[in-house]
Amino acid sequence: MLALATLGFAINFWAWALLSPLGPQFKDTLLLSSFEQSLLVAVPVVVGSLGRIPVGALTDRFGGRVMFPLVSAATVLPVLFLGLAGHSSFAALLVGGFFLGIGGTSFAVGVPFVSAWFPPERRGLAIGIFGAGMGGTAISALTTVKLVNAHSMTSPFLITAAALAAYAVLAAMVLRDAPGRTAPTESLGRRLAATARLGITRQASALYAVAFGGYVAFSVYLPTYLKTGYGLGQADAANRMAGFVLLAVAMRPVGGWMSDRVGPTCVLVASMAVVVVGATVQATTPSLAPVGTFALLAMAAALGAGSGATFALVALLSPANTVGSVTGMVGAAGGLGGFIPPLVMGTLYGATASYALGLVLLAVVAAAALAYTITGVRRAAARPATPDTAPSPVL
Repeated sequence: MLALATLGFAINFWAWALLSPLGPQFKDTLLLSSFEQSLLVAVPVVVGSLGRIPVGALTDRFGGRVMFPLVSAATVLPVLFLGLAGHSSFAALLVGGFFLGIGGTSFAVGVPFVSAWFPPERRGLAIGIFGAGMGGTAISALTTVKLVNAHSMTSPFLITAAALAAYAVLAAMVLRDAPGRTAPTESLGRRLAATARLGITRQASALYAVAFGGYVAFSVYLPTYLKTGYGLGQADAANRMAGFVLLAVAMRPVGGWMSDRVGPTCVLVASMAVVVVGATVQATTPSLAPVGTFALLAMAAALGAGSGATFALVALLSPANTVGSVTGMVGAAGGLGGFIPPLVMGTLYGATASYALGLVLLAVVAAAALAYTITGVRRAAARPATPDTAPSPVL
């Protein structure tokens, strides 16, 4: 079940990230401004993020066996639209990108589905392994531009649509929810309101907005940053973005595994500290080899580990029948954290012809998250269990 959920997450994220590698090409062919290009790649992110809130709550109610095939099948339609007709104008790309965001909601399906299959002391690693499915964005980075150059604009979209359809059928036939899963009986509105009041929802949302939000922002905007800031070609920039993504993906289960052993807060403190240093160094626009590459890869590792640690915290502290709802809200915060930076970076570059200020802002936000982890999150994690929290091991 873990392997099937991870596969589904990867395929849906592959679809979710299809527009990012093509952003520079659309900018040139459709004569887009820096802000329009940033908006194009950010729209699927924000839709996929906000969509996680209802999808997570629906997963608590109906289970991953129903929701995984449903989300995968629904994502096929915008992928086909973009490949066959929606890539010829900016307006059509925005419409297609809006519905492409459905693929990004798959995260809120997988976390409660996987969490239910494992005991608390193993959930950090299990959810970290599932989270490695975000490597679907690397598949997109490595293949999309190459397929377009070798064949046509439709090729990557048709291939991805076929993979989504095949997975939807496989999931409908094979996926099973964990034995003993209890579905909540309250209305959707009441469950979401109760989830929003949980301390773990607020704490994890703030941290995930920085950790996963930073990862998403880099994964969608790094090709543009490398092409504009360092003069790299489109294919070279996409390949380097894929390297960033792969390292972050590899570190996500590591972050979950470490959280099972030393506690999520310790992992989060280390991760945020690395992001502060890496963003500060990169704000000086160092040479790409070796300083810039090292700074970017260090941030990739830290953001991946921090993302894994955040959901290790969620799995441990969320009441069992609210994991989907909490995941939806926290996942939405993470996605929104990835929506804003590309727009800010594009706007600041248009105004100053430099990305330095945007990277300084990242360092400041990461420093605030570091301080919050050391103070508020650590204290909350150390409190005895209450009716609003699930029993947990030492954090």
